[in-house]
Amino acid sequence: MHRCLNSLSALCRREADKWYHDPRTGEMLFLNHGERFMLMVSEISEAMEGARKNLMDDKLPHRTMVEVELADAIIRICDYAGDHNLDIGARTDRKARVQPQARRSHTRCTTSAQWKKFLMIHAYCDGACPYPIPGKPQLHS
Repeated sequence: MHRCLNSLSALCRREADKWYHDPRTGEMLFLNHGERFMLMVSEISEAMEGARKNLMDDKLPHRTMVEVELADAIIRICDYAGDHNLDIGARTDRKARVQPQARRSHTRCTTSAQWKKFLMIHAYCDGACPYPIPGKPQLHS
């Protein structure tokens, strides 16, 4: 897995390079870390909106908005990782092995306050939330 992600990061970095040049002057543009992270966050936010409203993408109408926006987020993450020579492949590989244990641990530690917060988030989704409430029937298909 780690070689694949690192190769993807390098590819995304090369392909994204054209977006970091002023189209009129060809001069290199600078985006600070905060701007780049917020661009990643905005892609995730758009994916959530697409999931919440069950939308198709406006530019690729044969694809769901969730699918397209998550792909955009992956591209932005890989571009950042490639630009900063981050070995996200090795880290992701390791996290994938550790994460199932962390999920089991988190499930046992869920408090009533956490459950209440989850329910409040679900209520915000107005029945269109892609995350089911355990033990409750779904309000949507």
